[in-house]
Amino acid sequence: MPIVVNLDVMLAKRKVRSRDLAEQVGITEQNISLLKSGKVKGVRFDTLEKICAALDCQPGDILEYRPDREE
Repeated sequence: MPIVVNLDVMLAKRKVRSRDLAEQVGITEQNISLLKSGKVKGVRFDTLEKICAALDCQPGDILEYRPDREE
């Protein structure tokens, strides 16, 4: 998939645990885990907003576009 989720990188940079982020955002730790692994098909803008506020970052720090390369 060309969209890569770098949430684990931002958590490490900010030294925040998944559990703490889940509490601040108001979603389950399981959903944070699914986001980190990229196993979600989408994320609500209000959830993304809360994550960015909690981690003091921009959406582009969490989501990255990497086009698939055909060889």
